[in-house]
Amino acid sequence: MKLNIAVLPGDGIGPEITQQSVKVLQAVAERFQHEFIFESAPVGAAGIELTGDPLPEATLALCKKSDAVLFGAIGDPKYDNHPEAKIRPEQGLLRLRKELGLFANIRPIKAYKSLLEHSPLRPERIDGADMIIYRELTSGIYYGERSLSEDEKSATDTCTYTVEEIERIAHLAFKAAQNRRKKITLVDKANVLETSRLWRKTVTQLAKEYPDVELDFLFVDNAAMQLILNPRQFDVILTENMFGDILSDEASIIGGSIGLLASASVGETYALFEPIHGSYPQATGKGIANPVASILSAAMLLEHFNLAKEAQAVIDAVELSIKSQISTPDIGGVQTTKSVGDVLESLVLEPGDFNNENLQYGQMTII
Repeated sequence: MKLNIAVLPGDGIGPEITQQSVKVLQAVAERFQHEFIFESAPVGAAGIELTGDPLPEATLALCKKSDAVLFGAIGDPKYDNHPEAKIRPEQGLLRLRKELGLFANIRPIKAYKSLLEHSPLRPERIDGADMIIYRELTSGIYYGERSLSEDEKSATDTCTYTVEEIERIAHLAFKAAQNRRKKITLVDKANVLETSRLWRKTVTQLAKEYPDVELDFLFVDNAAMQLILNPRQFDVILTENMFGDILSDEASIIGGSIGLLASASVGETYALFEPIHGSYPQATGKGIANPVASILSAAMLLEHFNLAKEAQAVIDAVELSIKSQISTPDIGGVQTTKSVGDVLESLVLEPGDFNNENLQYGQMTII
């Protein structure tokens, strides 16, 4: 298979982690005889610095002509500390999602046995947790009309949803549930919000098309609590934009580090793959950023194109490296961003096991 992949490294640790993902994808191409062509472009603060635009027109054009987008991270402290800034890095990602029609964000959450001790939650509470969150991505309060009064003493953000917007992501979530444990939890605030009542009514009606899938409901405040108390109860979580943003970040503690969590954002035509962590400016250039979330996002890219064996090769490599404690400091390891990428590249090319002692001395040995 030949794939043209747009690489948008972005800001902060984005360039460091996407470099490792590209390296692993190149190893996949070599082992399984594919052709992956990579072309990079700026976005976010990097785009502002170069062109004054967080989503330069050339970057958008590249994404639209590519088969998929591999995204790094977006954000810069100099904008975070100045909320009055009219042009912000995050505007680039929001516009990109809208331009590409990426209406569904898909975030797998899994507790790795070898990392249970790194979660602040008790191991017996999270052991076996394995869920996937479907978050609506191009509507809701993040995209609604907003206003600030002239005296700047009141502000308004509008949340709007249509039946069509709800149905299109709900179909994806139900189909995913059919291939998992056949359970969907719709998270809303239907006791207060009219948009949530529309979500509940629409999803309840649509569920009749999927009689083999169990549907239940949780208010978002209870869902946030249940993610901590009993995350194993969840299979597929379906929710709107802002609730999904908050809950998926909360769920990251189940795996022990936000540096492990991948995501895919898909639409009718385009697809984008990115880790859910931010630009982590405190770690930029220090070689301590965990590249696994980005690499697992690359595995989701492979799955998107029905390259199941190739994706599994990447997942197997990641799981073996974690089990063997070949990791960055966020999950108790001593390796660098690059050395973890090197290990995963080697394991994809030549599956095997580690000689841990040699690795500590910088000698890659696969047994």
